[in-house]
Amino acid sequence: MSREGAIESASRYFDEGKFRDDLARRVAFKTESQIPESWPNLAAYLEGEIGPAFERMGYGVRIVPNPTMGGPFLIATRIEDPSLPTVLGYGHADVVRGLEPQWRRGLDPWVLTVEGERWYGRGTADNKAQHLINMLALEEVITERGRLGFNSKFLIETGEEIGSPGLREICAQEKEALAADLLIGSDGPRLTPSRPTVYMGTRGAMNFDLVVDLREGGHHSGNWGGLLANPGAILANAIASIIDENGRVKVRDIVPRSIPNSVRAALADCEIEPSADGPQIDAWWGEPGLTAAEKVYAWNTFEVLAFRTGNPENPVNAIPPKAVAACQIRYTVDVHPDTFLPALRRHLDAHGFQNVAIKAWDKGYFVATRLDPDHPAARWAAASIERTTGRKPAMLPNLGGSLPNDCFAAILGLPTIWVPHSYAGCSQHAPNEHVLPAILREGLRMMVGIYWDMGERPPLM
Repeated sequence: MSREGAIESASRYFDEGKFRDDLARRVAFKTESQIPESWPNLAAYLEGEIGPAFERMGYGVRIVPNPTMGGPFLIATRIEDPSLPTVLGYGHADVVRGLEPQWRRGLDPWVLTVEGERWYGRGTADNKAQHLINMLALEEVITERGRLGFNSKFLIETGEEIGSPGLREICAQEKEALAADLLIGSDGPRLTPSRPTVYMGTRGAMNFDLVVDLREGGHHSGNWGGLLANPGAILANAIASIIDENGRVKVRDIVPRSIPNSVRAALADCEIEPSADGPQIDAWWGEPGLTAAEKVYAWNTFEVLAFRTGNPENPVNAIPPKAVAACQIRYTVDVHPDTFLPALRRHLDAHGFQNVAIKAWDKGYFVATRLDPDHPAARWAAASIERTTGRKPAMLPNLGGSLPNDCFAAILGLPTIWVPHSYAGCSQHAPNEHVLPAILREGLRMMVGIYWDMGERPPLM
């Protein structure tokens, strides 16, 4: 009975093809949360695949209806001793649309296809392989040790790809059932494919429209050009007053005053390396004086997602009546999001753009979270991974993208540790989604080590 024995047992499970078979079975469930007709598949996945897997490990399992809309939730619980620490796990069963006609010839989103060093299939990266790894790691520890040595709870949702409807309500409603000392979850990509990664939160996202609406209908540009204000030109200039030609945000009230020392230190050895088939970094873009990692993981950005005026598909010789830009602020915990839109309003008014309206979206909002890199749980997780792999993991204070981590950090009050088992080039929301088996195998070994260490030497929390 040893840590090394559990890790080697997990490696054999992977090498013998059993992991691949498990993943293929799960990929075959068409769990598309964006398509209501597929919602019965969400329940089938929990009831026929996830629930029985936890029950075989001695967990009690409950399927909880969604209090808002969409598919249900699964809560699995294994209490070995109330005096032991409790770890909450998380995963999501749903995937984005299959987009079957858009996949490359020979690939089917609902069939796991092995081609060289890539395994293709919808959900392989996001998130079925990731929660499969963590579940199998728990099972390997139980088999080797005879127990976990800590209490384990696991939450699987079925609507993450549509904004996690009901998750906040479930966390509040089931707060006692989900009570724990630490969240350990897996989602998203590593910093680079070759480097194990830990992140402790996520950047937030606030979406809104900037609108210039001047009049009814378009008017001939020959007769009225030079007499009627052009809303497209006004809006373009308004945006240019917010962000300059090099990507620096000029409204300084919506960016951090500084980067915390612990965050800067954690990012000091984190280098972003674009994949061969991904875009190359524009080093000149963004906040000057910051490293690429600091720009993504420690700073706020203003993004223009779409811009429309007139009829772009069929332009006519007319001054358009209206212009709309869909915009977004990606932000860290260092600036409160309630201040963003008032700051933009003050800025626009001060620069003569009183006719530019700001309209917040009802959706498109994620809360920023961050666990300090110096937190004992973060240092413990990093040490466990280095013990298993012999390599220091990248420590990201927060992911650049967004997840519903605030449900765990704010509602449940947990320190949050995320160990991703994918990489940025995986096409997770596109056709040809895939994973790299080398990352999966190493991820399985790392998670066995983490869960073994939790039962042997848990962090001081």
